[in-house]
Amino acid sequence: MAAAGNIFAGLPAPPSSGGEQTNELLTRPGVKIERIVSTGQASPPGFWYDQPWDEWAIVLSGAARLRFEGEADARPLGPGDYVFIPAHARHRVDWTSPNEATVWLAVHYSGSPPAL
Repeated sequence: MAAAGNIFAGLPAPPSSGGEQTNELLTRPGVKIERIVSTGQASPPGFWYDQPWDEWAIVLSGAARLRFEGEADARPLGPGDYVFIPAHARHRVDWTSPNEATVWLAVHYSGSPPAL
């Protein structure tokens, strides 16, 4: 059966004390697509993500700053900005907008992409 929905449905009103909201939209062997909604959240001080899989993410609404280990400055991201994060690239979320929902679409995958 086909599944459908709206990526902007059910967004928390900022500021949200409920924490970041993550919803899996599709999971298949080797790939997971999720919606992440941030309302002022950031990575804890000193925390770095170090994922064993690749990730491609796009900001659909709101704003964020993403920092990669070894880079002097965080990368500002706004609507339409996307980033590829290779496996084991240490990164953190420095900031997300506290005044509006920052909606991310993230694609996590492992292995080589299929040949077309």
